[in-house]
Amino acid sequence: MATFLKRLTLTSRRVCVACVRKRSSLTNELIEGMDKKETWDRFYAKSSSRTTSFKNFEWFFGFDAVRDFIMPLLQTRPHSNALLRVVDMGCGISAVGPCIYRHSPLPVWVTCADISPIAVKLMQEHIRGKAVEPHSLSSKLEFVELDCTQLHKHFSSGSVDLIVDKGTTDALLRSEEGKGKASLVLKRCLKVLRSSGSLLQFSDEDPDARMLWLETEAHNQGVMASVGVQEVGELRGVCYYCYHVTPR
Repeated sequence: MATFLKRLTLTSRRVCVACVRKRSSLTNELIEGMDKKETWDRFYAKSSSRTTSFKNFEWFFGFDAVRDFIMPLLQTRPHSNALLRVVDMGCGISAVGPCIYRHSPLPVWVTCADISPIAVKLMQEHIRGKAVEPHSLSSKLEFVELDCTQLHKHFSSGSVDLIVDKGTTDALLRSEEGKGKASLVLKRCLKVLRSSGSLLQFSDEDPDARMLWLETEAHNQGVMASVGVQEVGELRGVCYYCYHVTPR
């Protein structure tokens, strides 16, 4: 089993490197500095300079692969007249946040947050040029520059219904200086989530490792949380998982 897990980890890293290499010559810097704002600024600046037409870039997979994990969590309002608060954490130039805004039958306020102002500006310009029509006319969509270790400064405690983390924690855990930041991000997420809220982490890390990390970090922070996992599926020979964390 240990040999299999090691092989899976190595495979996922090769896929990540290949994906980045296809988009940018900053491969080594990106892999080693995925916890740094400057790294992502250079990545998105270089990526956008290669083309005159905007194209969303998805880490791992797009919205269609994960909509069945996300949308069932947006079926009930906390209050009759309240918007469901959704955060796409570390959104980059992904279409996941806008797709939630477009498809949610209940009114949502989707905040797409990223540490890179370049990524945020690219998304803002794209949406201005190609408006996204929401399913509910009361829904809101915004793009904000935000270090996810500072979530608590943008959102009050117990105010968020859903946080989507598609590869953000993976990037922190795999960078040389990001492990402490990953722990802090988890702490901030659990602080701003409602008691009925959910954190979804999409990752290629094996459950034996990620479940243990999530449970240990929550315990060390003195936070009560339930952790579950479901398999998303296999892509290019790599198996992906959805880790569902809920305060309790």
